[in-house]
Amino acid sequence: MHIHYNHMAREKVFRFKQFAVLNDRTAMKVGTDGVLLGAWCPVTGMRRVLDVGTGCGVIALMIAQRNPDALIEGIDIDQAAIEEASINFERSPWSDRLTASLQDFNGMTSEAPYDLMVSNPPYFTNGVLPTGDARTAARHTGALTYAQLIDGAARRLTHDGTLAMITPTDVEGTIIEAAAFASLPVRRLTRVIPVEGAAPKRTLWQLSRHDQPYHEDSLTIAHSDGTFTPEYIALTRDFYLYLSY
Repeated sequence: MHIHYNHMAREKVFRFKQFAVLNDRTAMKVGTDGVLLGAWCPVTGMRRVLDVGTGCGVIALMIAQRNPDALIEGIDIDQAAIEEASINFERSPWSDRLTASLQDFNGMTSEAPYDLMVSNPPYFTNGVLPTGDARTAARHTGALTYAQLIDGAARRLTHDGTLAMITPTDVEGTIIEAAAFASLPVRRLTRVIPVEGAAPKRTLWQLSRHDQPYHEDSLTIAHSDGTFTPEYIALTRDFYLYLSY
């Protein structure tokens, strides 16, 4: 395996097997977190999908590839992100099923509930936001807290709908508490270990009112030499251009 986890390029155009992503304007570039969520989230039976904080649109595009029946709407508060996502959606094989709009999740109104909501939300809940730092702004939870995301999902999902997201592992307590308050229980949790032997750094979440057994597991991305593990290859092989086994 010649692809290395710690050598993922920040290319202006990031090419996947079935689509390419213009990756230049928005502060949020293509990264492992988004690819993980796009490959891991449930898509079977998900007809109406909302990608909250779509950025360049990579998660929405991955869901479009995985589910030929899904109608996917990407929203973001960053104009550059929406312009870029719109281009990426239009140039994809699924342009008729993807839309991007400049919207604030906290203020949005929807005509019909969603079957699936996905989000790779901002990370930093504390600290000073540097002026003019677009990437930090895109990663700052001042605009949308985890509790607001989960509560908003509980109100905008179908009765059996699902919220899938990825967060830092150190906010698990916050997520579990917010899920309890919103009556949107955690049904599945996968802790992501970046390199074998390291502590988990990210957690993948599936929250739903649909009654199903709770499942918890872990996923290791890379071996100590930086090459991808078989389990990560199995999860992402349909997307990465040079990943085939």
